[in-house]
Amino acid sequence: MARADLLFEVIKHGLSGDMPHLRRAVEAICAEERAKQHTIVANRIEELLKNTKNEIRNNQAGFPLVKQVSNEQNFFSELVPKKRLDQLILPEPVLQSCKEVIEEQNRADLLRSYGLEPRNRLLFVGPPGNGKTSLAEAIAESLMIPLLSVKYESIVGAYLGETAIKLAKLFDYAKTRHCVLFFDEFETLGKERGDVHETGEIKRVVSSLLLHIDSLPSYVIVIGATNHEGLLDKAAWRRFQLHLELPYPSRANLESWFSQFERRTGFKFGFEPSTLAKKALGCSYAEAEELAMSIYRKYILQLPNTDTKNLTSSTLRLWEAQKKVKRATNNSEVNDNG
Repeated sequence: MARADLLFEVIKHGLSGDMPHLRRAVEAICAEERAKQHTIVANRIEELLKNTKNEIRNNQAGFPLVKQVSNEQNFFSELVPKKRLDQLILPEPVLQSCKEVIEEQNRADLLRSYGLEPRNRLLFVGPPGNGKTSLAEAIAESLMIPLLSVKYESIVGAYLGETAIKLAKLFDYAKTRHCVLFFDEFETLGKERGDVHETGEIKRVVSSLLLHIDSLPSYVIVIGATNHEGLLDKAAWRRFQLHLELPYPSRANLESWFSQFERRTGFKFGFEPSTLAKKALGCSYAEAEELAMSIYRKYILQLPNTDTKNLTSSTLRLWEAQKKVKRATNNSEVNDNG
């Protein structure tokens, strides 16, 4: 049985003919039934929502009318989250903020009894490879809900108005589920509308995106991640209730990460984690994992006759040489563009 407050909402808005609010209440019931594993009921409600939705039309003269778009389930990949919050090495303010959001979501009924809603809009900012996607997954895991990761190649359309229609279908689908809706590289859709190089179509897409984010019920947690916060539209930035920065790891962070890797795999590098952290300082967590996994693979392939200290040492030398080449290439590209 759906919550009494949602049933009252359906009755109230149905009797008054307030279709937008009625639809939102029905979507919330659908999400709640799906969360309770009442799949048949949730699917029937979702089907009713689809069948009664007003047809979206493109009124732009001179352009093809978009009559059909792909099934909304093609717009995202659904992941059953496995990474846990306690497995991630995070700045303390970030960890504390995420725990607060999780508690608010878990105790949403208490907040609503006081006329409040849990926070559900988070923006992760920071260079690539430092845990933005992993943190979104860990939040979903803590709440025991699926992670829907948006696929831009399926969302962005060639025809005028097509992207906005697909976004509408994506958000309508998400509203029927208790889930984390994750936009990696959020600047792809949330670009600054003041950019003179962008077309009017992009600006309309941004406006549509922001309206959809505003309309999301609080049981849908929307997370945007970006490496280029300067490209984000100012209004898009303001839509998020929490802005969490995930920087490059410190030496202490890397030491903790290498120690955690040894505990997780039962493998010893032959060097102290502090020594490895010193060597890897300035790298992202993804690069540190690439290094650790490279050593671990070589160790396994050379069993049973493996000198782990020499193996780690030789891999570090090769890795550092590759880093120098990569830095030189990047500097050359910067100079050429300059």
